[in-house]
Amino acid sequence: MFRSRAAHVILFKPGQFVTLELEIEGEKVMRSYTISSAPSLPYNFNITVKRAPGGVVSNWLHDNLNEGDQIVVHGPAGRFNCIDKPAEKALLLAGGVGITPIASMARWWFDTNADVDTVFVSCVRTPRDIIFKHQLEWMTTRLTNFQLNIVCEKIESGDVWSGYRGLLNVEMLKLMAPDVLDRQVYCCGPTPFMKAVRYILQGLGFPMENYHEESFGETPEGVSDQITHRLDEFEKQKDETESKGFAVRFSGIDTVSYLDSEQALHVATLKAGVGVPKACGVGVCGACKVKKIEGEIEMKHNGGISEEEIADGYLLSCCSFARSDVLLEVS
Repeated sequence: MFRSRAAHVILFKPGQFVTLELEIEGEKVMRSYTISSAPSLPYNFNITVKRAPGGVVSNWLHDNLNEGDQIVVHGPAGRFNCIDKPAEKALLLAGGVGITPIASMARWWFDTNADVDTVFVSCVRTPRDIIFKHQLEWMTTRLTNFQLNIVCEKIESGDVWSGYRGLLNVEMLKLMAPDVLDRQVYCCGPTPFMKAVRYILQGLGFPMENYHEESFGETPEGVSDQITHRLDEFEKQKDETESKGFAVRFSGIDTVSYLDSEQALHVATLKAGVGVPKACGVGVCGACKVKKIEGEIEMKHNGGISEEEIADGYLLSCCSFARSDVLLEVS
């Protein structure tokens, strides 16, 4: 677990994420992590990073980040949260490390003494992989409206376990939450886990407008190909000088870039040499946020920007496209 302390209030909604900007072996690397703490502790926030074999960022963080070090953090961002989508009765479903935004929601309700009837389900590989076990058990001893369920896929030699075993299925879910059809469902985990949850809920006739899933943790379905396509597109762009397409200008900079309607605004920032960071390339992480001063754009984001930010004129340059000449403000 990594904790950030600051001298100012940090505003975020339970379930949202931040994007870390790191330099690893001379290369700029950006990674998004969900905030696992609750905003009820407003002067710090936690991210929970599991060391992964071959994981460039997770291993670097564990091996190199020390108390007092400073890194650049973008955000918070994300539409997956329990403030914009509140509940009186909630079913929280977490698969593996997908527990982080789910834990943030539960901690928020716990800290604020919210009257939310909560069923918490954590699905892990083995009893040794249970994350936040002691904190979750503590909540069950203090709240009458908090029910904790843990599902272990398998039991290894030396493990002691008397709870649910196997993979989450419809019969387990009906035992855990007999009134599941009356609940708001918040789900986060690997893509196969979320697919399985949707399949179970749809089979039960669940009203899917009450189903909410993490829009960032795992790359959304179909987005990987978009990322590859757009990154290739950015790399292949040439420094065009002819005034064709829409003109993109930047406040305080004389350079003008010209884009056609299919080129994202981030291409213009690359041509102009403007230092706007970019990580996901498809409007998920929120790292490439800039403000529009003039012009019309079309944005196709995947949750990396809030409605309030859009109303204030902000956009994500990686997934925004000019529909007229545009003037942008960049920091």
